[in-house]
Amino acid sequence: MTSRRFLIGSLLLLLAAVPPAAAQTKAQLEKDKAKVEQELKKLSGDLSKAKKNSKANQQQIQLLDKKIGERTKLINNISGQLNLLGMQMEQTQDSMRLMQNQVDSMKREYAAVVRTLYGERGNIDKTVLVLDSKSYNTAYLRMKYFRDYSRYRKRQAAHIRQKEAELHDAGVDLARQQRETTTLLAQEKKQKDQLAREQKERQQSLKKSKQQEKDLQTQINKKEKQKRQLQEQIQKIINEEVAKARKAGSAGSTSGTGGSNRNVDVALSADFAGNKGKLPWPVYYTKVVREYGRYTHSSGGQNMNNGIDLQCKSGTSVQCVFDGTVSRVFTCPNGTKGIIVRHGEYMSVYTNMGTVTVREGAKVSTKQNLGTVYTNSDGSADFSFQLWKGTTSQNPRTWLR
Repeated sequence: MTSRRFLIGSLLLLLAAVPPAAAQTKAQLEKDKAKVEQELKKLSGDLSKAKKNSKANQQQIQLLDKKIGERTKLINNISGQLNLLGMQMEQTQDSMRLMQNQVDSMKREYAAVVRTLYGERGNIDKTVLVLDSKSYNTAYLRMKYFRDYSRYRKRQAAHIRQKEAELHDAGVDLARQQRETTTLLAQEKKQKDQLAREQKERQQSLKKSKQQEKDLQTQINKKEKQKRQLQEQIQKIINEEVAKARKAGSAGSTSGTGGSNRNVDVALSADFAGNKGKLPWPVYYTKVVREYGRYTHSSGGQNMNNGIDLQCKSGTSVQCVFDGTVSRVFTCPNGTKGIIVRHGEYMSVYTNMGTVTVREGAKVSTKQNLGTVYTNSDGSADFSFQLWKGTTSQNPRTWLR
């Protein structure tokens, strides 16, 4: 009896000690789960926005990587809850087995006592035993024994009913844990299926990104080739204009009619040079794409940028930076238009224009409209401006205010 009481006491202490710690751990897991689910919701929104932008493929991959990471955390969280719930179910089942053994043992003991008393009912008469006592003390002790024994039987019956109620409650709790396990297993399967879809989507996005990078590199190489061709075209035109001016100057000096023209050119050149650092910008721009000078492009080769490249808004107007004469209107290698304006020995070059409002030979003045910047298919508008003194390119930065 003593060992049984010790065992029951130990079990009750075990049952009282384990659940609070388990509940605390479960509460933390639930808190972490809610946090991860909230992060997944946010990432899903960000990913939907990124998908609407065809240029944001790399961002999609980064968001998918984050989402896959969070999804993995969620699956690990659910697995942790399943492991914890499994441990709790094992403890509940062990407790139920122990309580069932206790109930069975108490019932056997109680039944044995009832059978013994029933078999001796004809031989035992409490009144006779009490009255047949040799002394008052003996009679009192016998009466006290019968009362204590009656109370003991009632306590045993009540204890059995209490244990059966505890056993029932444990069974209800076990059923709840089993339902919770079923729910968590379904959640885990759903999250794993979603994870597999996201990993597949990432592979597709990565493949698409690589193709986009390849296409972009092809476009960049094409643009760099066109830029080199444009530089060569402009250089050729500049050389022709300089040669033409020299030839005209030589012919004028021979015939005696070119002196006044040369004087005009010299005066215009001096006036232009005197406005260094004060010339107006040819366009209103939003960003400087590339400065003047030599640069290394993405394919590893080097190009020389003889001007300054600017990003503008669609439909931006192009204005002349100084008084002069339109010496050439030409078509660029990419199909857009270009203009060269002569200012004595100086020349200003305007390229990547969509429309041109002046003709070759026309006189133009400072800030006069020359046309508009060409708008690309994606809505962007790039413009390139150059300055030359004879056959030598100038850094526009030092001339513009």
